[in-house]
Amino acid sequence: MRHSSLFIGQTEHKGKGVFTSEAIASENIIEVSPVIVMPSTDRVHLDKTLLHDYIFEWGASKEKCCMALGFIPMYNHSYTSNCEYFMDFDADTIFVKTVRDIEPGEELTINYNGDWNDPTKVWFDVV
Repeated sequence: MRHSSLFIGQTEHKGKGVFTSEAIASENIIEVSPVIVMPSTDRVHLDKTLLHDYIFEWGASKEKCCMALGFIPMYNHSYTSNCEYFMDFDADTIFVKTVRDIEPGEELTINYNGDWNDPTKVWFDVV
């Protein structure tokens, strides 16, 4: 499931990102996507590829990893994101929910640390 107004567009500094063509109210689930779950041993190989930046740790103890499908890998990072993601380990899905009202044309972002406003530095430089 993905909100009908979402689309992939070009950002000024981050390459591609997820945008909306219409307003979306706060606390709305805008995407639910399946994930491909893999053993942590696969992560060793994936970390040597471009997929490194798109892999999520998976499981209550982070004992696995996963590749999310849908638009999930295209959401850019922000320390004060306008969306938050949640992992459902039983259903093997990730869902994204808005944390505030979103304006038409606005980029939708998540905080790669998990919590939408977590200031912990991520592994790459943020523009």
